[in-house]
Amino acid sequence: MLLHFYKMNGAGNDFVVVDNRDLSLALTGDQIALLCDRHRGIGADGLLAVEPAEHGADFRFRYYNADGGEAEMCGNGARCFGRFTAALLPGEPEKVTFETIAGTLAAHLVDDDIRIAMSDPKDLRLDTGASVPGLDATLHFLNTGVPHVVAYVDDLAGTDVFTHGRAIRHHEAFAPSGTNANFATVLAPGHIAIRTYERGVEDETLACGTGMVACALVHHLLTGAPSPIQVDVKGGDTLEIGFETAPDGSFRQVTLTGPADFIFEGDIEI
Repeated sequence: MLLHFYKMNGAGNDFVVVDNRDLSLALTGDQIALLCDRHRGIGADGLLAVEPAEHGADFRFRYYNADGGEAEMCGNGARCFGRFTAALLPGEPEKVTFETIAGTLAAHLVDDDIRIAMSDPKDLRLDTGASVPGLDATLHFLNTGVPHVVAYVDDLAGTDVFTHGRAIRHHEAFAPSGTNANFATVLAPGHIAIRTYERGVEDETLACGTGMVACALVHHLLTGAPSPIQVDVKGGDTLEIGFETAPDGSFRQVTLTGPADFIFEGDIEI
């Protein structure tokens, strides 16, 4: 079978994109993992599939991690999805809506960037009480569409993201589904830098959108820094997290703004 695909990246988080609006594709987890393999396939942190909406949005968003498993949401992937699907609609509108497992989202084209209106965060736990050997940091938890642990550290560059991230990802405190693990440091009030170990990729990635949101919201909770918060990622980009707080302290109107770029398109035999 010859598969036509597109390659996109959002702040260094890269994705294979396939147009499955006719539902003719039924890729297996093994096939997706092979497509994402950087040595034997196209290479990507995950795969995005465009499918027809079921509940009134413009499209349905399907996201698969590099291991072939489907995930609820991906912030950088959603920005790429918004850029891609806007080009599929007449006149390339400035707003696209799509259904995800985490809820219906909207993508807005803002100059050269894409702004995603994220689902409301949930399951906040400041200081989970969990710990991993060798990491002197408090572990906070927040689900921003997918589960994330946030640990603020003094030496971000010297942090062993792979070892500590893997330990957090498989920690019994976050079983059975596991979690993504983020390590962050404060550069200035309202400006942070982060590194992320992604569940499903099972390694550090250059960026993680939902991880940026989790780190920014925890930064607000710990320091009172107002919206918007700037986030530097390993890929070299700076993204912006906007939010509002409700009277009960919960978050609303959470947005993620940053780049989403086409790289190339092609065909591959699977």
